[in-house]
Amino acid sequence: MENIKQNSIHAWILAARPKTLTGAIIPVLIGSSVACSHGYFRLMPAILCLMFACGMQIAANFINDLYDFLKGTDREDRLGPERACAQGWITPRAMKKGIIFTVAVSCLFGCGLLPYGGWTLIIIGILCVVFAFLYTFFLSYHGWGDLLVLLFFGFVPVGGTYYVQALHLNTDAVIASLISGLAIDTLLIVNNYRDREQDAVSGKRTLIVRFGESFGSYFYLLTGCLASVLCLWFVTQGLFIAAILPQLYLYFHIRTWKRMIGIRSGKKLNSILGETSRNMLLLGIFLSIGLIIG
Repeated sequence: MENIKQNSIHAWILAARPKTLTGAIIPVLIGSSVACSHGYFRLMPAILCLMFACGMQIAANFINDLYDFLKGTDREDRLGPERACAQGWITPRAMKKGIIFTVAVSCLFGCGLLPYGGWTLIIIGILCVVFAFLYTFFLSYHGWGDLLVLLFFGFVPVGGTYYVQALHLNTDAVIASLISGLAIDTLLIVNNYRDREQDAVSGKRTLIVRFGESFGSYFYLLTGCLASVLCLWFVTQGLFIAAILPQLYLYFHIRTWKRMIGIRSGKKLNSILGETSRNMLLLGIFLSIGLIIG
């Protein structure tokens, strides 16, 4: 076991799970790229959206870490360096303070968006904070995780990032939101696929627990494929590169799916989590390049 000083900076960095920040970066990148394609890009609101999104992702990671520890759902084959409370690297009391601090800082960045998007953004910010807690404590146990990913890694961040720059929404932003949400949902799907047996024992009724392993594998495949196919919408807008370049994602997504169904279960699926994170980042980059180039 790695020797980490309790409550140290190193421990906090591990608990923040930096690799998961791709899920916060991709929607802002896509939303800003759509704004750029329409001639509305503004750097400062884009940066503020990015800081708020990353802060809330870290806060959600802290909440999940603490709740898993208090509920006793961490297992030996799932423990990683990011499970700071379970590893004893961060005390539960310190983690609670860390959650409060991270949420507060995120909200400060969010308040910086008010001059750009108006006071209605406060409602969206409050919903983001509330659902960060509700997801961990309740909603993920009743199969709502995938819908929430579409909302809070798709429509809210992509649409919100576009709105604070363009001051309106359109069909391109909505389609881009769906693409982002579906791509990022593949990460949740493979996580639930890996944990399906333990989730069933702990009463966590994810869609894969409800409908089985075979459903989970094809759900993963089809969700990523749909994200890629939706990019073809941009052909109708004359953005041919934005439509065609993201199709390269399919090669990586299908290859990862084949590896996933070959492994089927166990801690070896952690490598599929890493590949899925890489794949969805590639899709976000491919789409953004296409939107910016036109």
